[in-house]
Amino acid sequence: MKLKFNSPLVLGFALVSLAAMGASLATGGASNRLLFMTYHSPLTSPLTYLRFFTHVLGHSGWQHYINNMSYILLLGPMLEEKYGAKKLLAVILSTALVTGLVNYFFFPGVALCGASGVVFAFILMTSFTSFKQGEIPVTFILVAVIYLGQQIYQGIFVQDNISQMAHIAGGVVGAVFGFILGRKK
Repeated sequence: MKLKFNSPLVLGFALVSLAAMGASLATGGASNRLLFMTYHSPLTSPLTYLRFFTHVLGHSGWQHYINNMSYILLLGPMLEEKYGAKKLLAVILSTALVTGLVNYFFFPGVALCGASGVVFAFILMTSFTSFKQGEIPVTFILVAVIYLGQQIYQGIFVQDNISQMAHIAGGVVGAVFGFILGRKK
């Protein structure tokens, strides 16, 4: 038996995120603030635009990293096999950009890092894996109600340090990609 690098994009994402986590620990969080966290910084800074994408690689601690990577490593390989690395990379980059922009413009006092938006995009996309033209999968409806409903509830009634906005925006991006890519199959 031999090891197989079965999902290069997903495994690469997890490893780059691990490296970002290591850099954050080694620098006391300075690397996260510089490269792996999006916040309301000047639009004249090139790093502002880079962080719109790289914030999904940073995490606030091991538990945050482990929670996100557990879902990404569980769901990502199936999605990468079904849609291919290029399309899945488009999902990751689109999710990063959408969550980064929404956070920048609507939550200017909040710093955002982590792959939670990507996790929710993958969750909603996965519910479209057996999508056929002219049908709406019941699994999609249930997943949307359960996951997005929970995030809306928590966003309104629970005060915590979790960005439900990133979860909701990521879920919407995943649903859109799942619908579009599912129709093309």
